[in-house]
Amino acid sequence: MSDSREHQPRIFRLPDSFRWPGGRRVAVIFNIAYEAWSDGQAPGIGPMGNVLKAGFFDTNAHSWASFGLTRGIHRLLAIADKRGVKTSVMVNGVLCERDPETVRRIADSGHEIVNHSWGMDVIPVYFDEAGELANLKRNHELLQQTAGVAPTGWISPRGTGSLATSRLLAEAGYLHHGDVNDDDRPYVMDFSGRRIVGIPLTMDVNDLPICIRYGHGPRHMLEIFQDTFTAFREHETVPLLLDVTAHTHVMGRPSGAWVYDEIMQRVMAADDVWVCTRDQMARHVLNTLEETHS
Repeated sequence: MSDSREHQPRIFRLPDSFRWPGGRRVAVIFNIAYEAWSDGQAPGIGPMGNVLKAGFFDTNAHSWASFGLTRGIHRLLAIADKRGVKTSVMVNGVLCERDPETVRRIADSGHEIVNHSWGMDVIPVYFDEAGELANLKRNHELLQQTAGVAPTGWISPRGTGSLATSRLLAEAGYLHHGDVNDDDRPYVMDFSGRRIVGIPLTMDVNDLPICIRYGHGPRHMLEIFQDTFTAFREHETVPLLLDVTAHTHVMGRPSGAWVYDEIMQRVMAADDVWVCTRDQMARHVLNTLEETHS
């Protein structure tokens, strides 16, 4: 096994003087997590909050998670389309087999499709390098065939890549990934001339930790968003990224979808904010970096 230090990238972080298009200082990304598990697998924990004994299939958690495919994705896409927002949608490869029409609709509507591994139980850190690369290629080809467009970005299930994930993605020609949490703005990782943008998948305004892990109601997510949005715009002077994440099996329900809608409405009413997809952000960062070093 090679020493992981041999593949450490050069890191280029954005200076305080960096700005988004139009001179804007704050950028907002709307993520939709359209997720599923492999056949015979279910989330480790469901809405009941207690884990079953080992060896028993959790039908409650499985049915709860399946709501995203049945109803949640359609409700969230309808909200985004109504507000004129192009989102970044994390899509598991298994959904290309279970719901190819919706995967194609996501791309046809102008939303970005982000490669999200085969299933939520297929996490890169569990693989050796050959297995991880095979999973990446399998899902890339399947998403491209189903959606008609090739994904340019990746986010691992659980946001947990391996020590090799960033390099493998860069070598595969990917522009961005979201398996980082060590900055409040994106940054460039350079692997011997192959560059990829790390765009943090932040947990600040994310329905899964807020509503499921911590047990808050949807309105609490709206309050967190508003407090964060105000802090970004009124108390900070540096360039910042805020991403808002809704899972189709969590916020895709009527009890929470209205929050995603309300947040979009508030963001779109702010003319000092750049609303973009992860692909658009990565391209802006890379183009700006090239200009400043040319």
